[in-house]
Amino acid sequence: MNPQTIYRYALLIGLGISMYLLLQAWNQDYGQKNGSSQDPDAPPMEFPGEVPGEGQDPVSDGNTSVTPTVQESTNSDGDFVPGSSLVRQGSSESALRLDDSALVKVTTPSMHVWIDRNGGDVVRVRLPEHPVSLDDPDEPLTILDRSLSHVYVAQSGLVGRDGPDAGGARPKYSAPRDEYQLDSGDLTVKLTHQADTYRVEKWFLFNAESNLINVEHHVVNQSNDPFVANLYAQLTRDGLPVSETSGFFGPRPYLGGALTTPDDRYKKVSFEDLDEQRFSQENNGGWIAILQHYFLSAWAASDDASYLYYGLRDSKGYYRYGFTGPEIAVPAGETGIYPLKLYVGPKDQGDLEEISEHLNLTVDYGWLWWLSMPLFYLLELCQSLVVNWGLAIILLTIVVKAVLYPLSAMSYKSMAKMRVVAPQMKRIQERFGTDRQRLSQEMMSLYKKEGVNPLLGCLPMLAQLPVFIALYWVLYESVELRQAPFVFWIQDLSAMDPFFVLPLLMGATMFLMQMLNPPMPDPMQQKIMKFMPIAFTILFVFFPSGLVLYWLINNVLSFAQQYFTTKSIEKASAAKKSS
Repeated sequence: MNPQTIYRYALLIGLGISMYLLLQAWNQDYGQKNGSSQDPDAPPMEFPGEVPGEGQDPVSDGNTSVTPTVQESTNSDGDFVPGSSLVRQGSSESALRLDDSALVKVTTPSMHVWIDRNGGDVVRVRLPEHPVSLDDPDEPLTILDRSLSHVYVAQSGLVGRDGPDAGGARPKYSAPRDEYQLDSGDLTVKLTHQADTYRVEKWFLFNAESNLINVEHHVVNQSNDPFVANLYAQLTRDGLPVSETSGFFGPRPYLGGALTTPDDRYKKVSFEDLDEQRFSQENNGGWIAILQHYFLSAWAASDDASYLYYGLRDSKGYYRYGFTGPEIAVPAGETGIYPLKLYVGPKDQGDLEEISEHLNLTVDYGWLWWLSMPLFYLLELCQSLVVNWGLAIILLTIVVKAVLYPLSAMSYKSMAKMRVVAPQMKRIQERFGTDRQRLSQEMMSLYKKEGVNPLLGCLPMLAQLPVFIALYWVLYESVELRQAPFVFWIQDLSAMDPFFVLPLLMGATMFLMQMLNPPMPDPMQQKIMKFMPIAFTILFVFFPSGLVLYWLINNVLSFAQQYFTTKSIEKASAAKKSS
């Protein structure tokens, strides 16, 4: 095989590797069933009423109650499984619908939150700063919800020996008001449950500028004996997909659970994983979350204690991700506090990093995170300068192209020289086409004489692939681009171009770049290369316009650099021949 053919195949392999890595990532992380894990032939999932409801323990399977021996439950392998030690006492049929009369509504500039007095669960969260669509800007995006069609709630409470959530019924809380309004500063909403020997006050602490809710269980022990309980928190969700998804051919975001562990700073536990087996892991502090594109909900624990994290699919088909804390005793006549943090909102890396260690890694850049994170910070810097995310993408592309200029210059010089010697190569091929050994020898002699090295054309391009892929994930994962306008018809950089202008321009620039490349020696290779701009154009039609904008600007800069490099080499070659 002659060096020119090696060079061509290397280019094709490079393009193939980049597309393979992207497509494999979609299939493994983003192209999964995302909610279709329930058997399509099974009867419709029964709504369990309260989640968990009256007569149901928070870590049970949804239709039973348990004796409060949470720490002693194990599976066949001896591992802890919350709710595995069950005493069946029938099912609850209460509250099939979300009873607004039992809810406490809290309105802040960044969140609309509904808290159920039964159990003190957060059963609905809407984000007014993030509308469902640009066509309906007054309709806030709903993250948590509990209805006949969708269940996704954040639960917390006290289980164990004296915990009010460990028995047959969830504690009934009272609140002085049904609605709270916070315009600035901080707000504390207190729910109270009074028992015979103790009082539990569930505090929800809000800040007007944050999506973080600090949840505290204040236990006032009014008995002569210690109050002993374990703190728990969990997210309960059905397997239904998020309505906000990409096109049928575009990337499909990950929908599932994640947590941090001592061995893995960011560990995914998908719905499909829980379909196969339950999950348990003991961690010191940490967090557990359910992720979707651009948004997440997460419980974060205190760092000064060890918690037992778990994930399971209950008998109703709901996925539960949570943790149970250590046993804590409140002495007689004293008050104990069990703190938690609940975050429901966008994947803002700065905010998430302050809430809990490694929570910012839920902005998933994959295996190139170490390269994607500085690129994201650079993108943020560009946006702060131009105050437009589309212009920031253009500026970022220019900066990255400038940094990689030496590598790309090496590639384009090699290709330009290959283009100059293409007529001589064609004559050699016509003369020695049947003698492969002689053909290779003559080719090598020509390359040596003209100072051409085909590998210099492909290796630098392959070295740039990690940067291109890392930039791809930065643009795809950044919530800042969601509904961010650019110019004219591009009003949402996270959505596909409605008029396909950017994909068509991107395909045209790919075609122009091919015109500058030396001709392919093999007719089949020529057909493949001619088809690639068409294939990429069709593929990119379904991509977010912010991603297409990046590829378009990159192609324009590459074409300009390749054009001037090629003309410079050709001019120098012509001058050399004339002299």
